[in-house]
Amino acid sequence: MSTTARQLRGKAARLARLLPSGPSSAARTPFVLLVVLLLSGGLITLLLLNSSLSQGSFRLSELKKRTTELTDQQQALQRDVDGRSAPDALARRARELGMVPGGSPAFLDTDGTVRGVPGEATAPPPPPSATTPSSGAADTEKDPAAEPSAPASATPGAAAGPGASPAPSAEPSPTPSPTSSGR
Repeated sequence: MSTTARQLRGKAARLARLLPSGPSSAARTPFVLLVVLLLSGGLITLLLLNSSLSQGSFRLSELKKRTTELTDQQQALQRDVDGRSAPDALARRARELGMVPGGSPAFLDTDGTVRGVPGEATAPPPPPSATTPSSGAADTEKDPAAEPSAPASATPGAAAGPGASPAPSAEPSPTPSPTSSGR
């Protein structure tokens, strides 16, 4: 056994001669500095990335809040438009402006003939007001001349009564039909 121990001592001695003798701390210093610089650079990069992401997160939450507010505003405006464009609201607003429903319509054919008999629009009696329900029949029986309605003399030569025939200038004259080259 002593020979194997001597050989190991001999091999270890030869290896010890290959390695430099003395403290080897000078060779470790640049490596340690490199590792410290890489770790600190990575840490700083992570901090900058984290702060950038949090700033983007705050901006995103502000934009989501603004989007919610604008969506609510848009829905409120759409409800307002829907309420004002409902048929009963349009009819009420038209009455407030003094408009009346149209009479029976007349149509023109492509050859210029009139189909149907046009009728004059007449104003229906105004509904009783809700502010004075106790006044009763005094409000409903108004003078027809005092009611605002479409003027009967808007067209020259218009008839004064409902049974009168229309003026000669009110009759439609045949109009030439437009020519189309597509047929």
